[in-house]
Amino acid sequence: MVKAVVLVKSPKKLIAARLRMVKSVYDSFAVSGQFDAVALIDVKELSAIKDVTTEIQNIKGVERTETLVQVV
Repeated sequence: MVKAVVLVKSPKKLIAARLRMVKSVYDSFAVSGQFDAVALIDVKELSAIKDVTTEIQNIKGVERTETLVQVV
């Protein structure tokens, strides 16, 4: 299993709730600072992270993302 954190910039207030609808996102929450929400993802293979981040980027209102992959 590969875990990653996706930082999301979006002016939408309910973006964290929308992130939870994405497959492989096991938790999400709003944050303060440069980004507005965080999505925690868990996938079987490293290559699947791109598919999940692309789906997140396609959510209406998402301006940009930054992905941090767990190193083991």
